[in-house]
Amino acid sequence: MPLSFLTADGGHDQPSDAAPTARHHAARDSEDHWWRPYRPGPWRVAIASLLLVIASYLLFAGVIVAAAGRLTGAGLSIGTAVLVIAGALRSLRMGVWVSGRGLRQVGLLRTVTVPWGRVRAVRTAQQPVKWLALPRTVQGQALVLQAADGAEPRTLITDHNADFLGRSDAFDLAADVVEDWATRSRG
Repeated sequence: MPLSFLTADGGHDQPSDAAPTARHHAARDSEDHWWRPYRPGPWRVAIASLLLVIASYLLFAGVIVAAAGRLTGAGLSIGTAVLVIAGALRSLRMGVWVSGRGLRQVGLLRTVTVPWGRVRAVRTAQQPVKWLALPRTVQGQALVLQAADGAEPRTLITDHNADFLGRSDAFDLAADVVEDWATRSRG
């Protein structure tokens, strides 16, 4: 039974190789619609789930502390839970998004949008990459954006980040779709 309401892309009932192409053409019709050409990976979902479990414990602790009459402690606990929930939701939004206007890289604390006119190339490169955004680096593949103004190349996604660790086929498919968007939108 397909459950297309589980994700924004709704491609659960389509074969994995046909879904990005169909969504790609449908999303190109709307210039204001930002679209992520891949699903959040299992590591990203697991980290967000763990953060939400921690937030539920903080909320429960806040209720217990409030019942004990310590409103300052309850406010601190509930405020911390709200911050943890916001971080979990933001971590699920992290990644590369494309539209007819440009390419958007959403990070935990900031978002960078590059219009297609300022993109010289988007390509896959073999280079040292961070493993799950930790300081440890390993040899891997990265999707790299080269800006037209000659700025230093920006790494968009890697095959060792929370979306693609252990899913090299998904990385290849996402990189191909983003490269296709860049090629079609710049020309």
